[in-house]
Amino acid sequence: QVQLAESGGGLVQAGGSLRLSCAASGRTFSRYAMGWFRQAPGKEREFVATIWSGGSTYYADSVKGRFTISRDNAKNTVYLQMNSLKPEDTAVYYCAASAGGSYYIVVAYDYWGQGTQVTVSS
Repeated sequence: QVQLAESGGGLVQAGGSLRLSCAASGRTFSRYAMGWFRQAPGKEREFVATIWSGGSTYYADSVKGRFTISRDNAKNTVYLQMNSLKPEDTAVYYCAASAGGSYYIVVAYDYWGQGTQVTVSS
């Protein structure tokens, strides 16, 4: 069982930056791929980024070059550094843990946090 808790969301102007954190419980954190997803009002939850246990990273095209995912296994924490934010990045951002599967789909993730709101004003 893994419990996840996101933090770091907020209101920022377009072009600004935020860093999201996701703290995980459990001693097996390092074995999981960790992902970030987001969901805007009226839209489906969509993949943002993932980092595998070995450190490989993958990004959605919409955030590539602007967002960076990282993890600190000693702290059981995964981060999402978001730069050059745009109004279309506004969404609830969710952290998730996967034991395996296609990294870009929701059903591949076994555990989810409650989400943190990110609002980017124009």
